[in-house]
Amino acid sequence: MTEGHATDLDDLRVVADYQFGAGAGDALFPAEADIELSRSRSGRPRQVYVEGDRVTSYGTDGRFTLGVAGGRRLYDALGGDAYVVRVGDESVPFVSDGKNAFAKFVTAADPAVRSGDEVCVVGPDGDLLGVGRAELSADAMLDFQTGMAVRVREGADEE
Repeated sequence: MTEGHATDLDDLRVVADYQFGAGAGDALFPAEADIELSRSRSGRPRQVYVEGDRVTSYGTDGRFTLGVAGGRRLYDALGGDAYVVRVGDESVPFVSDGKNAFAKFVTAADPAVRSGDEVCVVGPDGDLLGVGRAELSADAMLDFQTGMAVRVREGADEE
């Protein structure tokens, strides 16, 4: 990896720590891993691959969107329920297949989740089912009986 890439990775780790909390940058982009950056024509980092798996995309808004591999790394590293939305058994096959998670099936959510946040969707047994963008705050996910809670971008079975 060239010096320019190392600097980019340091910057990306800082952004990940800011977006997801302390330790997220090292979890998503470990120093000892084989990391590849794909770039836009202007040279801005766009996709980040770790050990050949797409971990994140870096948006023009300066925020990450997670791939399933990134969701796994984040979920394993941060532990607990940081940026996690839990759904019941009835949602497992759908979310794993990349379909959206609906509020009526949400059983728990990290209280810090706000609409627009990147989240990991987890089943009752603790397995990662998919990753996506929260469409509701954690409170609303638990209170509402209708509506989409998480717009799932990628299901674990689609990997």
